[in-house]
Amino acid sequence: QVQLVESGGGLVQAGGSLRLSCAASGRTFSRYAMGWFRQAPGKEREFVAAINRDGSRTYADSVKGRFTISRDNAKNTVYLQMNNLKPEDTAVYYCAATSGGIYYYNGPPATERGYVYWGQGTQVTVSS
Repeated sequence: QVQLVESGGGLVQAGGSLRLSCAASGRTFSRYAMGWFRQAPGKEREFVAAINRDGSRTYADSVKGRFTISRDNAKNTVYLQMNNLKPEDTAVYYCAATSGGIYYYNGPPATERGYVYWGQGTQVTVSS
């Protein structure tokens, strides 16, 4: 069982930056691929970025070049650095973890069904 707690959300002006953190419980964090998703009001939850056990990354086209996902296995934490934020980035951001022990040779999952554990979310609001 993995518990995930997100932090770092807030209100920022367009063009600004935020760094989200997701702290995971347990001693086997390095065995999980991790992902970030977001859900804007009235919309379905969508994929943002994911990172494999070996550090390989996948991004949604809408955030490529602006967002960076990283992980610190010693701290059981995954990060999402968000730069050049836009009003359309406004959403609740969720951290997610896959089943432990799986290496994704074709890159970490980019769909919700690839993830087993979810955090409660953190609100990001970008004003214009």
